[in-house]
Amino acid sequence: MTVNDKDLVGCCGIFCSLCTKYQSKAPSRCIGCRIGKQHDWCSIYRCCENKKGFFTCIECNEYPCERYARRKWGTDYWSRKAIENLDEIKKSGLDSWLKDQRERRVLVENLLDNYNEGRSMSFYCKVCILLPIEVINNAIEKAREKFLSDKIPDSDTKSRAKILRAIIQEMSLKIGINLKLIK
Repeated sequence: MTVNDKDLVGCCGIFCSLCTKYQSKAPSRCIGCRIGKQHDWCSIYRCCENKKGFFTCIECNEYPCERYARRKWGTDYWSRKAIENLDEIKKSGLDSWLKDQRERRVLVENLLDNYNEGRSMSFYCKVCILLPIEVINNAIEKAREKFLSDKIPDSDTKSRAKILRAIIQEMSLKIGINLKLIK
C-alpha cells in the first residue's frame, strides 16, 4: 500500500513515518495517525479532526489547549519535536514542512534498510527526528569512506552499524546534541 505523506501527519504535529511504531515490522505496527481506526483512542485527534474539522492543532485558536497540555507534551524528544513541528507548519506552511519530513522519511528508511543490525531502529528514528538532514547525510558519507578504507563488506551489517552509530554520535556532539542523554 502506498501511503501519502500527508496521511502521516498527526494532528498533534508528529510525523508518523519517523516513529519506531510505524517503522516496526511487528504485527502491532502502527500504520499512522490518519489511516485506519486506531487513532480513535486519541482525544487530540477526535477534537482536532472530528470535532473542529482541522488538519492540525495549530489551526485552532485555543492551541495549546488543556487537552493538548494534558498529554505532557515537551517532556520527551518526540513531543518536543511535535510542538516544534506545529510551530514550523504555522510559520512555513504544511507543504514546505512536509518536504523536509519526506527527506527525513527517506533517510530513516535508508538507515534501517542498510545499517540496522536489528538493534538500531530507535536510534535511527531519533536521529532522523532530531538532527539536521545535512549532518545525517555527512555522517553516512563519512561512514561509507570508513567502510571502504577498513574494507568492511556490505554483508557485515553489525560492523557497519557500529561505525555509523559512532560517527553520528560524534557529529551530533559537535552540534551540541547528546543523543545518549535525550529521552
